[in-house]
Amino acid sequence: MTIEDPVEYQLEGITQGNVNPRAGITFAVGLRSILRQDPDVIFVGEVRDHETATTAVEAALTGHLVLTSMHANDACSAVTRLVDIGIESYLLGSSLTCSVAQRLVRRNCPKCSDIYFPDPALLEKLGLPPSREYVQGTGCEHCTRTGFRGRVGIFEVVRTTPDIRRMISSGAKIDDIRRVASSLGAESLRADACRRVLDQETTVEEVLRVTAEQD
Repeated sequence: MTIEDPVEYQLEGITQGNVNPRAGITFAVGLRSILRQDPDVIFVGEVRDHETATTAVEAALTGHLVLTSMHANDACSAVTRLVDIGIESYLLGSSLTCSVAQRLVRRNCPKCSDIYFPDPALLEKLGLPPSREYVQGTGCEHCTRTGFRGRVGIFEVVRTTPDIRRMISSGAKIDDIRRVASSLGAESLRADACRRVLDQETTVEEVLRVTAEQD
């Protein structure tokens, strides 16, 4: 069962609900209606307000798997976003299982990609080796002279380990949570994007355009 605004794709075997504020059907109202049917998994298109966030967290605390999305800069910033909405830190620490951030980078055109030499200063900024072969599209009819054809996802996954759970519950600063997540193996969006560069899927300049610099 879903609550979406709007329903963009019809999915077979899934009951999809569309938000309609004029009819009194909001994310929070729809979520409460779904919870009355005791589902195992709930998908909320986006958490936008305190009421929806509270209901989603309460559902997660009672054993439901709740999947949702929100606007944030990276995976760890989802914690800050939920706290800003009004979720208590101790409730968030008990209910959050995993946070995933995603972006799209343009993919090099497969028809016109050729070796190029990025600015050494940019390679140093990203921590990429200067000795590798880097590729970019030169522009052709296949990619309408842009050098890019399609996009590829880059991801940052932060699992809520016991250490991170305690930090969230105690209201730790987001930078501290980010450092602990990194020490436990979580890669940033930029690190994942750099791997795409090494695999010759995108360019150094595209990584710098899409991802934010972090200390």
